[in-house]
Amino acid sequence: ETEAMKILFAASEAYPLVKTGGLGDVVHALPRALQQQGMDVRVILPAYRLILEQIASLRIAGWLQVQGAGRMHMIRILETDDHHLGVPLLLVDATDLFDRPGSPYLHPDGYNWHDNAERFTVFSRAVAQLASSGDILDWKPDVVHGHDWQTGLLPAFLKLIPEAPTSVYTIHNLSYSGVFSHEEFTHLQLPSEWWSADATEFFGNFSMLKAGIVFSDKITTVSPTYAEEIQTPGFGYGFDGVLRSNHHKLKGILNGIDQDIWNPATNSYLPVHYSLKHRYLAGKRSNKQALLEQLGLFLQDDQLDTPLLGFIGRLVEQKGVDLLLQIIPSILDNHDARIVILGSGEKHYESALREMAALYPQRLLLTLGYSEELAHRIEAGSDVFLMPSRFEPCGLNQMYSLRYGTPPLIHHVGGLADTVVDATQENLENGTATGFVFHEPSAASMLHAVERALKLYQNTAEWHKLIRTAMAQDFGWTKSASEYIQLYSEIT
Repeated sequence: ETEAMKILFAASEAYPLVKTGGLGDVVHALPRALQQQGMDVRVILPAYRLILEQIASLRIAGWLQVQGAGRMHMIRILETDDHHLGVPLLLVDATDLFDRPGSPYLHPDGYNWHDNAERFTVFSRAVAQLASSGDILDWKPDVVHGHDWQTGLLPAFLKLIPEAPTSVYTIHNLSYSGVFSHEEFTHLQLPSEWWSADATEFFGNFSMLKAGIVFSDKITTVSPTYAEEIQTPGFGYGFDGVLRSNHHKLKGILNGIDQDIWNPATNSYLPVHYSLKHRYLAGKRSNKQALLEQLGLFLQDDQLDTPLLGFIGRLVEQKGVDLLLQIIPSILDNHDARIVILGSGEKHYESALREMAALYPQRLLLTLGYSEELAHRIEAGSDVFLMPSRFEPCGLNQMYSLRYGTPPLIHHVGGLADTVVDATQENLENGTATGFVFHEPSAASMLHAVERALKLYQNTAEWHKLIRTAMAQDFGWTKSASEYIQLYSEIT
């Protein structure tokens, strides 16, 4: 029997210990899925105060001396018996860098930590040293898998060490690029040959993200379509050139979703449970009624047939909120429909939505803020889920919607394009349709898709078939994990 492949995940966050976004979810779910397929996986994180407060037992595995910004750090590598992640967890403990209040990246007052360049350079250096020796842990990974700009220097440091493991680098969001000045570059005593356009130099500064792209053995991003898009100026944030020249090692692998949490048959936030096999129509109808009542709307039974369109998301331009605002009046003036919105974000979008909700009482149901319970209830109770993002590396809500039998209406970008099949006549006939797709980021294009959805909703038989196909999709982590294993085996 061959020995299991050893994979070390290095990241700046992991749910449920510390999470600011989708990155944390992936670092929680993917290692578990890999472990289930026989990989020997460990996760290493910075020892933030927030994490240390949650962990009962720690052992010092060993010490490392690591170069920082004009000073050396004595760093402890901690092993834990923590079970939050479901795989073994290691911590890089540099007290003066990580043992402080606030989030992983921000001061409690909301601005970036002044020493973020040093914090994540030291983290990456420590992980590279640890992964290359095998002395401290008596365990040496075959592959080190880093994530986003915070570990961008990790593949670069590995390339400086003889006998180092190979590296995979995953870009979750290209718009955070870890850019710092030449002064910090010098202060951190990074190799002078890295200061070049072929390495880490980026428009007069240096970028940790770019280091990850240039020095890793494989680059992944979180959907196949996004992998293509980021090689173009419109989506590339200035990295499209370096990504094009490294496209031979770039692959898009879709994120999965947690199908245990997002399960309409068991989720505790839902008033009524349902599944593809069990009362999905009655279940969705009861959840719709409960949702509307929770939002203050008590309807006669025959009024429940009015289609409900849902939107959950940050109220920012990326999410296409401007398109939604432009078409709400046309939808509500010309159709018997309701819209439910949950989210918070830019003040001008919040106030525009508030004004519009006042114009359409009982038809535009607005909740500013975020609630996990309400998110599940909107996914279950809506008839169509609106997701008009201008760009979307992967996107999760469209997959949650499919799982909950709520056909998503999406702009054809990134992970949205990879997960939703348009309800064209042909796709409806051959049983592949799962939602509604528009191709131009314009109000007219989105409105046309909404009107197609509202028209199909009147055709009960077709609509039920659409829901059944949506609910039959499988977006768990198993398939994605297999693709990562394939990728790892190509470089070991």
